Amino acid sequence: MKLPNLMLTVSSLVFSTGVAMADYSLTILHTNDFHSRFEPISKYDGPCSADDNTEGKCFGGSARLVTAIADARARSNNSILVDGGDQFQGTLFYTYYKGKAAAEMMNKLAYDGMTVGNHEFDDGPEVLRGFMDAVQFPVLMSNVDVSAEPSLAGVLKKSSVIERGGEKIGLIGLTTEDVDEISSPGPTVIPQDSVTSVQAEVDALTAMGVNKIIVLSHSGYNTDQMVAANTTGVDVIVGGHTNTYLSNSSDRAEGPYPTMVGDTAIVQAYAYGKFLGELNVTFDDAGKLVSASGEPLVMDAGVSEDSGTKDRIAELAVPLNEIRNKVVAQAAEAIDGDRANCRYKECAMGNLVADAMLARVKDQGIQIAIQNGGGLRSSIDAGEVTLGEVYTVLPFQNTLSTFEVKGSAIKDALENAVAQYDDPDKDGRFAQVAGMTFVINKGNATGERITDIMVKDGDSLAPLDPEKVYGVVSNNFVRNGGDGYVMFKDALKAYDFGPDLADVVVEYMVEQGGYTPYLDGRITIQ
Repeated sequence: MKLPNLMLTVSSLVFSTGVAMADYSLTILHTNDFHSRFEPISKYDGPCSADDNTEGKCFGGSARLVTAIADARARSNNSILVDGGDQFQGTLFYTYYKGKAAAEMMNKLAYDGMTVGNHEFDDGPEVLRGFMDAVQFPVLMSNVDVSAEPSLAGVLKKSSVIERGGEKIGLIGLTTEDVDEISSPGPTVIPQDSVTSVQAEVDALTAMGVNKIIVLSHSGYNTDQMVAANTTGVDVIVGGHTNTYLSNSSDRAEGPYPTMVGDTAIVQAYAYGKFLGELNVTFDDAGKLVSASGEPLVMDAGVSEDSGTKDRIAELAVPLNEIRNKVVAQAAEAIDGDRANCRYKECAMGNLVADAMLARVKDQGIQIAIQNGGGLRSSIDAGEVTLGEVYTVLPFQNTLSTFEVKGSAIKDALENAVAQYDDPDKDGRFAQVAGMTFVINKGNATGERITDIMVKDGDSLAPLDPEKVYGVVSNNFVRNGGDGYVMFKDALKAYDFGPDLADVVVEYMVEQGGYTPYLDGRITIQ
């Protein structure tokens, strides 16, 4: 959708003219897409060793956030701490503890509110409810109907009002509308229109006399701009979902911090706890936002780690260490799993995972492997590869699925993979493949972007036959229609209960001995 020409790209915004500055100032501290990175991370967003952390090579971790948040609160006369969703999933901490570790750390940091991210539904509504019962702040989601879901009905609120410095602040939750496709909320969680849902809550809050309104959004940078342009009364949107880095000082930023659409300030702070967002806003007496400025603070070695938090994380890690420290392979080079690549083009991690899937079941007559790029969550450094690193790349406990479909369904699947190719907020449906090649014509219309599909036939390649039945391997999430792959839901001879995908990749790397990542042109973009 083309946005109105309302976006301003200044690093610090003051847009009151001839009006006295307001009496009320607020610091909005924020995180998003933390994904269970309680321990420090490497520059590749994966695990970072204790030695590297001592040498100052690591970022993030809950212990640094404790220090940074305390310092930021001390700088402000009024502050709140909020989250843009996806605290769940991403490391063995989630695999082992589900939402319990996240609840403990968020309570320790004294969050004031969060929105539900799509990954909060990865283990169904019941696990989300357990997390909600454990935290000491509101968890919000305005654009869903949960009236038929027993674990959430009457409990999951659309908005909430908090007080800070004698003023009421309205918080509204917003989640990506395709949450039912990209996670597992079940059939009783029904997404609703984002703009309509947000406006309804703004109107309700305004009627209550609340004139400072913040949307906590797990919908992506582009959608946040669209919501800002099509609603009234929203002062700030704290975003998530697209891991967007906004900054006024970095040439790697995707936009300014904040990004202004009309009178609405939009912020996001990348992901994995690598940054703490710090937005300073000022309101006039009528609740109008008259200034907004700030910058994400990098959580590097310059931020000291709180010792008590560090000790507690180490305690929580004890049951995980034996699992994750086991060395399973050697990587000759870093294996690239960056989302900017794996959700857009052939990437080294995609090749590794798809190759491993196909190798596992090739003797069953399977010819093609398809792995959704969104299922690849990290890169792996060169050198020793541990089991923990592989589980960080593939944290969802997806199982290997085999099935049969006609070539026409394969074509439909690949078209689905690039259906949102021109959207800056691309989800994870992009297909990493093995056993086949294809060409993406990115200038073509949706549904007409994939050409020259070739399938391996022995040592050669043959054109995809729309009427021929092919054996396919994927993961159970994709096979059951996740990420828009609905063409696989009624596949023939479907078996969704193979081994864990992470275990398949580990076994493949063990068999390979020293693994050298590579690209071979199986996906061409023109």
